[in-house]
Amino acid sequence: MNQDLIFLGLLKEGPKHGYEIKKVLKEVISIFASINSTSIYYPLRRLEKKGLVSKRLGRKGKRPEKFVYKITQAGARAFEKLLNDNFLTFKRPVFNIDLSLYFLPLVKAGIAENRLQRRLRGMSRILRWLKERKAALPKKKASYHLIAIIEHQIELVKTDIKFTQSLIKNLNP
Repeated sequence: MNQDLIFLGLLKEGPKHGYEIKKVLKEVISIFASINSTSIYYPLRRLEKKGLVSKRLGRKGKRPEKFVYKITQAGARAFEKLLNDNFLTFKRPVFNIDLSLYFLPLVKAGIAENRLQRRLRGMSRILRWLKERKAALPKKKASYHLIAIIEHQIELVKTDIKFTQSLIKNLNP
């Protein structure tokens, strides 16, 4: 499960309290993975019941005590397996637009072209946003994995833009 991979991987980087995990999910992981970070404690409790994560009360300075989560040895082994399996997991991508394309003959050409033009503008905004994220990353060796993720997504968005442009052109031959 990707959620287990994410949580175990974050804890493999080092012990964290819930707010730290939620912050990384929101600010970093959400850029490239779809994860619901509204309830992080349920997955953490589930991983704890499996013996993959442990928690203890901790305190930083004068702040109130918080639970700090740490990966166990069993969790580290599970993370390694999930990570290695994930490298070799091949799933055919599913794109929401494909359902609309199936019904394209039922849509008036002007409406379809309008929607596809709006899609192009949205994809262009996403492309700019990704390029801004890439430019904002530190150019250190430690960031190579984040750069690779963003470059992968940039190429996917460029391909979608090219496809959509071609589709618009072919709507009105």
